[in-house]
Amino acid sequence: MSESAGALFDDLLSIMARLRSEGGCPWDREQTRESLKPYLIEEAYEAVEAIDDGPVEHLVEELGDVLFQVVFHARVGEERGEFGMPDVLRALNAKMVRRHPHVFAGASVGDAREALAQWERIKGSEKKAGGETRSVLDGLARTLPALLRAQRLQVKAARVGFDWPDWRGAWAKTREESGELEAALAGGDRERIREELGDLLFAVVNLARLLDLDAEDSMRQATEKFTRRFGEMEAEMKAAGRAVEEATLEEMDRVWESVKAREPGRTAGAEQP
Repeated sequence: MSESAGALFDDLLSIMARLRSEGGCPWDREQTRESLKPYLIEEAYEAVEAIDDGPVEHLVEELGDVLFQVVFHARVGEERGEFGMPDVLRALNAKMVRRHPHVFAGASVGDAREALAQWERIKGSEKKAGGETRSVLDGLARTLPALLRAQRLQVKAARVGFDWPDWRGAWAKTREESGELEAALAGGDRERIREELGDLLFAVVNLARLLDLDAEDSMRQATEKFTRRFGEMEAEMKAAGRAVEEATLEEMDRVWESVKAREPGRTAGAEQP
C-alpha cells in the first residue's frame, strides 16, 4: 500500500526537527530566517526551470526542494515561538476556501476571468476589513523580476479597464517610446536615457501581455537562444583554431550568421538577432 501524502509530510516535519536539533546538522542549525531568503528564491527559480526543461523527475525533485524551504521557515518560526506549520496550513486552507465561494459556498462565476476578478474583490475586502488602504496595484513583491512585475502590474490595471483595446495600441505606444529614447540618446542626458529606456521596456511588456505572451518567459527564451548560439560560435571557431578572445568582430559575426543559418526552420534572408 502506498504511503499517504499526510504521513509523508509528517515524516518531513520530523526530519526537519531532527536537522535543527542539538544532535542535528551544524549547517541547518545555523540558518536563520534571513540567511534562508536566497535559497527560497533560488529553489523557486529551479522549479520553474524544471517546468520548462523537464524531465518530470527533475520537477518532482525541485518541487520537493521548494517545499523543504517552506518547512524550514515554519520550523524557524516555531522555534522563535511565533508560528508553526499548522498555522501556515490553517491560514492557507481558510484563504483558499474563502476566496473560492463559487466552489465552496454556492456562488457562481461564468469563466476564469470572472473567477479571478472575484478573487481580487475578496482579497481587497479582506485588506479593507483589516484597516489597510489598498490600491488596485497592491500585492506584488518589489523583489519580483522587473519584467514579471511590470506585466503583473499591467494585468491588475487592466482589470479595472485601464488598458488598450488590443495589441495595436500597445504597439503604437512602443514605437512612440522608441522615438523618445532615440531623442534622449541624441541629447546625451544619461538620466533621461535611463528613464526613456525604462518606458520602452515597459511598453514592450505591455505589447507582450496584449499578445497573450509572457514577457519574462520570452526574455528567458531569447537569453537561452543567445547562449546556445554563442556556444556554437565558440565551438566552431575553436575547431578552426581560433579563440573568440583573439577574433575580430567581423570574424565572430561571420560565424554567428553561419550558426543562425543552420538552425531548423530558418529561411534564407530572415532577420533574427
